[in-house]
Amino acid sequence: MAEVLTGTQPITLTQGAVAELLRIKQDQKIPGNYGLRVGVKGGGCSGFSYLLGFDEEKETDSVYEINGIKVMMQKSHAIYLLGMEIDWLDGLNNRGFAFNNPNAKETCGCGTSFSA
Repeated sequence: MAEVLTGTQPITLTQGAVAELLRIKQDQKIPGNYGLRVGVKGGGCSGFSYLLGFDEEKETDSVYEINGIKVMMQKSHAIYLLGMEIDWLDGLNNRGFAFNNPNAKETCGCGTSFSA
């Protein structure tokens, strides 16, 4: 199990995102030892897609405590995610998690993929 890192947090979670993540964790009965995995993978209409989901910690993870939520990411993904804000939108036109990433040179119309 990795040490939980304190100090500089690579990403931020808005209060709306935290509330929705806690609701999902409770509704889906996610085990208490699981944390929120944030990452990227190749693909999507702009080159990279975001990963967001509850998962078990892996040896290659950096682990953070952000607004009361255990957040894990592979160390190699930090370059793409540093400074990103994850928000929850619940409006008439948009409902879901939004990724506000200062490292993205281009994003797609759906907001779930980007190029770096």
